[in-house]
Amino acid sequence: MNIAIIGGGPAGMRAAEIAAAGNASVTLFDAKPSVGRKFLVAGTGGLNLTRAETAERLATRYSGHGMPEHLWPSLIADFDSSAFREWAHGLGIETFAASSGRVYPVGLKAARLLRRWKARLDELGVCFKMRHRWTGFATNPTPDDLQLKMISPEGHPVVFKADAVILALGGGSWPLTGSDGSWIKILEQQGVAIAPLEPANCGWEVGWPASVLEKAEGKPLKNIVARAGEQQVEGELLITRYGIEGGALYALGANLRALKNANGTAELSLDLKPGSTAKQLISRLGTLGRSPLNLLADARSRWRLSPAAFALLESRSPYATPGELVEAAKDFRLTLRGPRPLNEAISSAGGICWSQLTDGLMFRYLPGVFAAGEMIDWEAPTGGYLLQGCMVTGHRAARSALEWLRSR
Repeated sequence: MNIAIIGGGPAGMRAAEIAAAGNASVTLFDAKPSVGRKFLVAGTGGLNLTRAETAERLATRYSGHGMPEHLWPSLIADFDSSAFREWAHGLGIETFAASSGRVYPVGLKAARLLRRWKARLDELGVCFKMRHRWTGFATNPTPDDLQLKMISPEGHPVVFKADAVILALGGGSWPLTGSDGSWIKILEQQGVAIAPLEPANCGWEVGWPASVLEKAEGKPLKNIVARAGEQQVEGELLITRYGIEGGALYALGANLRALKNANGTAELSLDLKPGSTAKQLISRLGTLGRSPLNLLADARSRWRLSPAAFALLESRSPYATPGELVEAAKDFRLTLRGPRPLNEAISSAGGICWSQLTDGLMFRYLPGVFAAGEMIDWEAPTGGYLLQGCMVTGHRAARSALEWLRSR
């Protein structure tokens, strides 16, 4: 059984691991000089592997247009967060769960884990062919004739024949790491339906007044609640020169894109003091007959407003009454002008439509060809869910490829 895997990110590496452990002869191709490049970039600030949640809860974090309801619970059941941690332990990497539930390797570094993972694949006999760019199929792909066109490191066209192929080329974010979406045209030529790639887990643009940028740029809004439509998320945001970014915003991304109006804008509401009711906030202000200027100054100290929160409220002052100020603090509305470009996003939405794939992640009209990772139309918030999603889809694709080959 000769399985070719195209893409050296977490999904492709997990697929290679499962396929090689299943006694397949595995060749992994990647256009870059080394594997795991986006994995390393994502781990720069501390590698978040997964989330310490039940399999049932974990499965609810994933969304996608036309995605079968049963599929993610099934995928997570194959390789849940506990299994992920056991896998890391098997590489000699201990993990811990932070108070947030995020699971990290001890030491927080991605490079050590990646080296040990690569060493395991070497031991399993995986053949790595770096600097090989996939350009399509040499012939019309059939189960008995899967020939892959590549551009070699020297720039020459070469062809590789495989018994099964697993595509794990990533989405469209961070193209410098290899996720450039160039595979879309290849698959569209084969009649595969693909939803346009869009930025997910990304910042959004806001037209800040100069006063806000002067006092709040680079400062966080902590312990806030952000709302988009009927969805609300607790967390924090960061004021940036172009607008806002942060975990609370990322979790609302799919909903914000759906709520965009004809002008491409969407509305976000912030509760800057979610731990207090409006009545409690008014009570803390004390005397009601203060000037608008003193009213805001009192709120800053008595509500313990952060510099960023104060800058936002100050940008819409004066407030004639305590009620007006409280209303702004509990429902501060921002018009978001649109998401930042795809190449800045942490991940992308869109990709191969679910209607094109079986539960085993094989293309319905390209037997023997499978897909894994972010090139499929799913998305999840940051916080361990993205890496978990790549791992489980790589796991499923490889296991399905083995079963398909054995059945033949």
